[in-house]
Amino acid sequence: MNTTLRFGFFFALMLLLGTKNCAAQNLDIHFNGFGFMDNREYRAFPDRSHTFSGARAALDLGVNLDSVNHFRFGVNGIHEFGANPFFLKADPVIYYNFTGKKGWTFDIGSFPRQDLITDYPIALLNDTLLYYRPNIQGLLTSYQSPWGKETIWIDWVSRQTATDREQFIFGASGKYLPNPSGPFFLSHYFMLLHDAGAGILLPNDYIRDNGGGQIRVGLDFSHKTFLDSLTIEAGGMISLERERGITGLQTPKGFVAELFLNHRHFGLKDNFYAGQGHHLTYGDYFYSKKLYNRLDIIYTPFIYNNIRGSFILSFHQSPGNLGDSQQAFRLTYDIGRKNLVRFKD
Repeated sequence: MNTTLRFGFFFALMLLLGTKNCAAQNLDIHFNGFGFMDNREYRAFPDRSHTFSGARAALDLGVNLDSVNHFRFGVNGIHEFGANPFFLKADPVIYYNFTGKKGWTFDIGSFPRQDLITDYPIALLNDTLLYYRPNIQGLLTSYQSPWGKETIWIDWVSRQTATDREQFIFGASGKYLPNPSGPFFLSHYFMLLHDAGAGILLPNDYIRDNGGGQIRVGLDFSHKTFLDSLTIEAGGMISLERERGITGLQTPKGFVAELFLNHRHFGLKDNFYAGQGHHLTYGDYFYSKKLYNRLDIIYTPFIYNNIRGSFILSFHQSPGNLGDSQQAFRLTYDIGRKNLVRFKD
């Protein structure tokens, strides 16, 4: 067991030993995960044509001091099909969560990114992060009201040592509804990777800033037609790319548009981009093209309580490469939080 996990279990034990002095506390358990098969056939980027397959499972225990203060500790492990040893990596889960009564939430520690920043466009944060980096290691706070939601976060990727680089990502995203009952909305997404050198500097190694943002306006007609979901969005994208001391600040720009519709088990999603090419470290590499369209055809045959399984057939069209495709199946499951023990005075 590594040092982080040992600290997590010791910390949780201290919390449990102290619960007899606090009223209205309880201990709960949470189990969730997902399986994935994702085959990518890209002529535009042969080195990125891979098949990703595996399963993740996360288990954590929670100590709830009251209705707003919570401590969670556990583990999130990934197994890639056919690989040895069985677990490729086990990521510790240990964090404090505050859920305020006026729309505020706050997390600090190592906590799941699912449902917190997984709504980002893949142009900025690609979809393999959930496979191989399921946790945010840092802080996140959000505020939600009938008029929208705003989220600010920082994710520490690598702590600086003599040989390891200092890397962290910070970002902000939000959605504004001028009329909570109307279809119009304004959304924004921003992230920036700060990539500095190791403690022992190497020749020709420079600090890099790499990130980008999108601003969109859209219309949401979900449940206002025979469709379960129908959204139309369009806006602008900009990236910020710089290698300090070598290049000035590069700011490629472009136009983005998205259409999403869903009816029962079937869905369709189309993303279009036109503009200058971007080179985002954590973004989808297709956005390095000046013209790109992605069409996702989604079939979800498995829907049961908190279990959802979807087949996704994706077509990637870019100049000179109209036949790139991707075939994926993803199954997510979440049993929710289950109470184990309630402590009394």
